[in-house]
Amino acid sequence: MAGNDRGVRLGCAASNLLPCRPRRRGVPMSADLILAIDQGTTGTTAMLIDRDISVLATRTVDFPNHYPAPGLVEHDVVEIWQSVRGAIRGVLHKAGVSADRVKAIGITNQRETSLFWDASTGEPLGRALVWQDRRTADRCEALREAGHEDEVRRRTGLVLDPYFSGTKAAWMLDHHPGARARAERGELRFGTIDTWLAHRLTGAHVTDPSNASRTLLMDLASTSWSDDLCELFQVPRACLPEIVDSSQVVGHTRGLECLPDGIPVAGLIGDQQGALFGQACFAVGLAKCTYGTGAFILLNTGDKPVPSEHGMLTTVAWRLGGRPTFALEGSAFIAGAAVQWLRDGLTLIEHAAEVESLAASVPDAGGVVFVPALAGLGAPYWRPHARGLVRGITRGTTKAHLARAVLDGVAHQLVDILGAMAADLGGALQEMRVDGGASANALLMQRQADLLGVPCVRPVVRETTGLGSGLLAGLATGFWGSLDEVADSWSVDRRFEPSGDADEIARAREAWLAAVEIA
Repeated sequence: MAGNDRGVRLGCAASNLLPCRPRRRGVPMSADLILAIDQGTTGTTAMLIDRDISVLATRTVDFPNHYPAPGLVEHDVVEIWQSVRGAIRGVLHKAGVSADRVKAIGITNQRETSLFWDASTGEPLGRALVWQDRRTADRCEALREAGHEDEVRRRTGLVLDPYFSGTKAAWMLDHHPGARARAERGELRFGTIDTWLAHRLTGAHVTDPSNASRTLLMDLASTSWSDDLCELFQVPRACLPEIVDSSQVVGHTRGLECLPDGIPVAGLIGDQQGALFGQACFAVGLAKCTYGTGAFILLNTGDKPVPSEHGMLTTVAWRLGGRPTFALEGSAFIAGAAVQWLRDGLTLIEHAAEVESLAASVPDAGGVVFVPALAGLGAPYWRPHARGLVRGITRGTTKAHLARAVLDGVAHQLVDILGAMAADLGGALQEMRVDGGASANALLMQRQADLLGVPCVRPVVRETTGLGSGLLAGLATGFWGSLDEVADSWSVDRRFEPSGDADEIARAREAWLAAVEIA
């Protein structure tokens, strides 16, 4: 694991960036915008939201992923911080507004990506391990063989998979000399990316239950850290952040060159739960799917966790006023990343947006089936060692057929997930709200609705991940008065109603399931 030798001072920019300058304290009465920071796997997006819950402007700054070996994925968190600063400056410039107009800040983040840093200096211990990283698959298998699977699922709602942060944390402690002893003495801080950004903005060491519930270290029923789980995964309790509400002032900006001092950071939520909130899925039974690097379905199950018997995860959606709301979740690790693979790995397209027109140039995939297990298979299979598969190629196969098969493969994964959720709930969903970059692909959305057999509903505001964190920050600071006010702002851009030939869909499903068996 590569180290990072760039100096970082608590609450300040890295030493190779612009120096910190003291700024005025307190938010002016004229502040009339919420700043949402959506920190993702390949880039950071900053968003400005006004009182009408309209998005005034967005700005995205990309940063690199690091792949030291097959199956290993890392982030340099100083590069992440640079992207955050650049996105903030960029969105303010794009909107033509002063930072003095920012009332509060919300943070949403790639959830399971995690790191350690020095509690005194703020210097990262090394690169963060990304949620896609599979290096702890053998450790998860050993825990399963030792009989811990059922207890972990009961306590956390999760499965033993390298996707989650607990085994990542232990790996980092074991592979940096002296790190474990330092963590036990409280000299190191552990966190997911929300925790890292809250630390950089305010100096606070906090997380919310939506992120904590993805670590394998939090007791789901109490939304608090579990000593037993910390012992099982060998992660010292002393290095863990405080778990706070998702909508709560956790600190104020200080010592930043991109923002004034004194702006409250008031919303923390994991990216997929942020999208559920941004889609106004406040009632039990409402579900959303976000198409990003991966694809994620979350279903609101209310104030009680619903155990899954069909490979779903039980997770915290958010916690408001000390009261948690829970969700069922199914995750496909690869969605938009499959299109990126067509672009960067196979160079079949020059830009990701070209995949729709290429795929639409043929009536179907021509018998080609693509299983996008490029980082293992997630729910409901949970097979970390599965690998991507292309099946059914003939001499008549073209790049258009492969593009079509890739879109079909993304959609088929989510049919598997929704079917498992329906089995857990004892009834089918009536619709699925969709968002994320690939929701702009009308061909994919229509195919998704056809295969699911339920409408896919796309909202006017598709940046729902960041929107959710901004809404939580605004609710915490009185910018908006209630969930009802937020729900009333949600509006539909387009409904994709299911259509298509039932026999063709049945054949496609049969071919897909057969391919998954051998992936």
